[in-house]
Amino acid sequence: MTPHRRNTLILIGVAAAAAGAGFLAGPGILQRGPGETAALRAARFLDLNGKARTLADWQGKILIVNFWATWCAPCLEEIPILVAVREVYASAGVEIVGIAVDLESKIVEFTKRLSISYPILIGDAGGLDLMRQLGNTAGGLPYTVFLDRHAAPVRHKLGALKRQEIEATLSQLLKK
Repeated sequence: MTPHRRNTLILIGVAAAAAGAGFLAGPGILQRGPGETAALRAARFLDLNGKARTLADWQGKILIVNFWATWCAPCLEEIPILVAVREVYASAGVEIVGIAVDLESKIVEFTKRLSISYPILIGDAGGLDLMRQLGNTAGGLPYTVFLDRHAAPVRHKLGALKRQEIEATLSQLLKK
């Protein structure tokens, strides 16, 4: 078996386990830990151009960090919502950062096909690790963390977001 095929099979297995865990466990499994801010600051991922990025690259902005995968149906439902929310709130200092837990080739193709306008980072196994450090112990997708302008997590959501709940959270964060 080639290393590429082995890595693909491993990623598919991890993806299936994450989807199943998220479906079965639901929002009740979320646990917040004291090291969330440190984990977010330490996380490094490549963007679609191969550049190493950290969430500190968007310092001073309100961030919506969305973990997703191309095979995740609820993730696909919320991507157009996230694109639309970004169009409205970018001028107010809000940014959406997608962390894709999938194969790079699929991420690149999918991002182009859906015209995703917000930054996408390639999560690989590091994306799953970060989700767990942020309280998503089951590794279910989609998983979203809202960060205030000081990069402190203020809200976590396992499962697809609705536009109304995004806007309600942003309304509170923009008042601060």
